[in-house]
Amino acid sequence: MLEQDPIWSVLLDLLVTLLVLFIVIRLIYYRYSRNERRVFSFFQMGIMIFLVCILLKTVEIQLGIALGLFAIFAILRFRSRNLSMRDMTYFFTVIGIAVINAMATFYNPVRGMIVINSIIILSTFILEVFFNKRAYDTATLIYDRLELLAPDKTQELLSDISSRSSKKVEKVEIKKIDLIKRNAELEISFRSTGTGNQD
Repeated sequence: MLEQDPIWSVLLDLLVTLLVLFIVIRLIYYRYSRNERRVFSFFQMGIMIFLVCILLKTVEIQLGIALGLFAIFAILRFRSRNLSMRDMTYFFTVIGIAVINAMATFYNPVRGMIVINSIIILSTFILEVFFNKRAYDTATLIYDRLELLAPDKTQELLSDISSRSSKKVEKVEIKKIDLIKRNAELEISFRSTGTGNQD
């Protein structure tokens, strides 16, 4: 009776999805970004997309419509602030994990899911290790010297923010500029203390 109930297959796929999401988001993404704000969003979005795809699968939706929905999810932007290219990549990865585990049909289901999810995990980890060797903390601040936001004054901008924040700021991303208030919202990245020892 239990074997014939499709809910058990769905729950198993959900457990696999949660495990892969945990590895990619908590053990890899968070380790290298230290961005707690994104962790909740990525997890919840992955879970919801998985459940939506399961629903679409049960009603036998056309493949074209499913791909169209996938494309809509892939280009979503948060209204409050734009995501960086790196966060958008993780966002797309989360969507991919949820869609693959919910809708993919393999000749050997267990082996297929293990292979595909292992490729996602390994590729994400290897790319982080080789292209993001130092972990960074990030913070958002309101900055009042708009003249230093010009591309040719990057070093002066980094020096000014570093002196104000007492941290060695290595990267600055402009999130929003308010010309009326004459300030800008910046996201700064600085090297984490105890890099490599934190999970």
